[in-house]
Amino acid sequence: MTPPATTRDRLRVAIQKSGRLSDPARDLLASCGLTWRESRDKLFCYGESLPVDLLLVRDDDIPGLIADGVCDLGIVGRNVLVEHDLSRTSNGQASALKEWRQLGWGVCRLDIAINDDEQWTGPQQLTGQRIATSFPHTLGRWLTDKGVQAEVVTLSGSVEIAPRLGQADVVCDLVSTGGTLAANALKPVETLLHSEAVIAGPSAPLEDGREEIADLLLRRMDGALRLKETRLLMLRAARDVLPEVLTRLPAGGEPTVLAVDGRDEVSVQLLCHNAVPWPRLEELKAVGAHTIMVLPVEGMLA
Repeated sequence: MTPPATTRDRLRVAIQKSGRLSDPARDLLASCGLTWRESRDKLFCYGESLPVDLLLVRDDDIPGLIADGVCDLGIVGRNVLVEHDLSRTSNGQASALKEWRQLGWGVCRLDIAINDDEQWTGPQQLTGQRIATSFPHTLGRWLTDKGVQAEVVTLSGSVEIAPRLGQADVVCDLVSTGGTLAANALKPVETLLHSEAVIAGPSAPLEDGREEIADLLLRRMDGALRLKETRLLMLRAARDVLPEVLTRLPAGGEPTVLAVDGRDEVSVQLLCHNAVPWPRLEELKAVGAHTIMVLPVEGMLA
């Protein structure tokens, strides 16, 4: 069913009301300069600094709200987006959504996990097994691709305890650290999907002026994400050791080298787009650099 046409001059973004993606999503949007006025029930946030409103919902509802035209964009796990898309196509509906941006946090995997005292020989080992999961369509597609006939047991939560309760023989569940699986005497053996938080949006272009607002928001997001790990490396060194210091600098842009008044020294500055590890700082000190500082970058205009 085609969503009804909407006429809006404000962008509406759906994010998780609570859960592991909730706070990072709000932090990212706030770093883009967005401020809001919250409704009394704290489910709707009216954008004050930009015409961008937030709708706080369950993560499983976000893809459907976008597909139905209720929201324009959403921050959601790729696992949820893929499952929704496969559900639509299994019902004969066209795919309506796509990833607009990868966000690089909320990283996890959708894994097959078996009892930790079993040996894994490959996907065919699952033939005839009962597999518990909250992602039946993603699992079903993988089983079809592997040519495996197995029973998919759909559960809404507590998938990892299904074998102990006799509901399943194997599980297919999200894994980040693996601690939950280990606590239930399970081990991951096969990865179906690598997931992270993404910006999800419609496959078709936005209209009614919302495309311009979305472009502005995405540009700000891109800048905020680049700055998240960006650091300014500053140090001093004698001129005669400068060539050695420059060879030990971490990857980044072109270093700026400035003379220090009244001293046979230079000051070096470098913008690094990743964290600068301690061993690299120790290498710089070993070749003669001193007063080494690594500073966060709060904002930048090229």
